[in-house]
Amino acid sequence: MTQELVTLMNAAGTGHLQDRMGIEFLEVTAEKVVARMPVEGNTQPFGLLHGGASVVLAETVGSIAAMYQAGEGRAAVGIEISATHHRSAKAGWVTGTATPLHQGRTLATYQIEVVDDEGRRVCTSRLTCMLRDLPKS
Repeated sequence: MTQELVTLMNAAGTGHLQDRMGIEFLEVTAEKVVARMPVEGNTQPFGLLHGGASVVLAETVGSIAAMYQAGEGRAAVGIEISATHHRSAKAGWVTGTATPLHQGRTLATYQIEVVDDEGRRVCTSRLTCMLRDLPKS
């Protein structure tokens, strides 16, 4: 099941921000969502990974985790994100892993750890999503 979800999430991003940032999902489960993003093409003028790019990766994996939790017929809407940038990345890939901090019926909060290829923490982010029922058609 997880490989089917990974394939689906990678295909769903085609033509969207996920695609433009080069984000690739690696694992989608109830326990965690993992994706990676290249540093190249996502840097600021000084050649370092842009802090906003780290936040895009964090919100992407956290939102997918919240959608997975919300379940069929429901949606997750981000309402708050914060990020602490610990170190820079200059090359290679960064990997974001979202794990749940709170999984309620109407709110879900995830911690997202972004690490470089050596496993050094680049950014820690926290995302809170509101879980809503989709309108019935």
